[in-house]
Amino acid sequence: MQTITTHPDDLLTYDAPTAGDWLLPPPNPADRLPCHVDPRDLRRLDLHALLTAAGVAPSPGDTEAIERLSALPDSVHHALRRWLGTCGRCGSTT
Repeated sequence: MQTITTHPDDLLTYDAPTAGDWLLPPPNPADRLPCHVDPRDLRRLDLHALLTAAGVAPSPGDTEAIERLSALPDSVHHALRRWLGTCGRCGSTT
């Protein structure tokens, strides 16, 4: 095995050209493409996140149940979120 060491003066440096180099301005929210996400899809994604945060990672076979729960009205979904939020704190000492 051979070890190669270099002196710091031997290191190559690269100076990037600065002419024409500038920071881009932040994006304008008005220029965004209109995108509407169906509330059912938002509830489905939220339910996946809530289950995972509560320590119940959905398995591939749970897809149909999650789809059906996502189709329920917002009032039911709020109750599910409240229950799962409470379930996630079960067993905690605080």
